[in-house]
Amino acid sequence: QVQLVESGGGLVQAGGSLRLSCAASSGTFSSYGVGWFRQAPGKEREFVAATSWNGERTYYADSMKGRFTISKDNAKNTVYLQMNTLKPEDTASYYCAASSRLSFGVRLTRDKTYDYWGQGTQVTVSS
Repeated sequence: QVQLVESGGGLVQAGGSLRLSCAASSGTFSSYGVGWFRQAPGKEREFVAATSWNGERTYYADSMKGRFTISKDNAKNTVYLQMNTLKPEDTASYYCAASSRLSFGVRLTRDKTYDYWGQGTQVTVSS
């Protein structure tokens, strides 16, 4: 069993930056593919970014490419999401997820791939 804890959310002005962290409780996390998803009120959960188990392969939703960067530090059992040039439409709860079944591949963009989820961290971008 892996527990995921997100942190780093908050209130930021449009154009600003935030770095989210996702800390895992288990060392087996190092072999897992990891993704970030987000959900705004009244909207469906959507894919943001994902990384392979070793951080060498990354995947992004089109609207995040060039603004967001995902990275994985297996020595710290932590995944980061650096978010730059934030927009009001980025306002949402952001969730970290880990897959024990898939360590790399485009299916990391799909939420059904993941079997562990964090509790989420709120990001609010003011205009």
